[in-house]
Amino acid sequence: MSDTHVQTSTSLPPEPEKATMEGRNKFLGFWLFLGAETVLFASLFGTYLGLRNSTNGGPTTQELFSLPMVFVATVILLVSSLTSVLAIQAMHRNNMKGLQFWFGVTVLLGFSFLGLEIYEFVEYVHHGHTFTSSAFGSAFYTLVGFHGGHVLFGVLWILVLQLQGIKKGLTVVTAPKYYVASLYWHFVDLVWVFIFTVVYLMGKVG
Repeated sequence: MSDTHVQTSTSLPPEPEKATMEGRNKFLGFWLFLGAETVLFASLFGTYLGLRNSTNGGPTTQELFSLPMVFVATVILLVSSLTSVLAIQAMHRNNMKGLQFWFGVTVLLGFSFLGLEIYEFVEYVHHGHTFTSSAFGSAFYTLVGFHGGHVLFGVLWILVLQLQGIKKGLTVVTAPKYYVASLYWHFVDLVWVFIFTVVYLMGKVG
């Protein structure tokens, strides 16, 4: 019988995400994926830094950015990273209800972050800062919008896993999926910390 045989939550090992070869392979594939994502984001950051002063007569970063709103969005995303940790801790205790609850909170916080980001973009458009208004606009929306797309993907991914969990429960097959989704969410949060620093804080100080 293969080591991927489904186990019930009452008989899971201490670290069910690493209990099978399939689970360990998921980690390897995930880190390769993260390597490619890191290179891609590094390219977007480099492009933004090279074009952030090319405003074509439009609003500058000092005039445009509102740090209080961005700070609130940052706190929301960082708290969501904590709730995803709590979800995985619940998984390690074979607590499916706790896993579902904390991932549910993570999803709600992710949608809250996206709502603030959409509101931010709408405000910028009203100030004449659009994707085609300048090279700065193109670089900004590509970088920040690309990250927002990752947040949306992560939220939808976790939602799908939650629905799958209702049907299949917590097993050595589903546990690696939850764990990898949580790692992905941490990566998205880490990228946002760099965006907050490089785009918004550096943009405000000039």
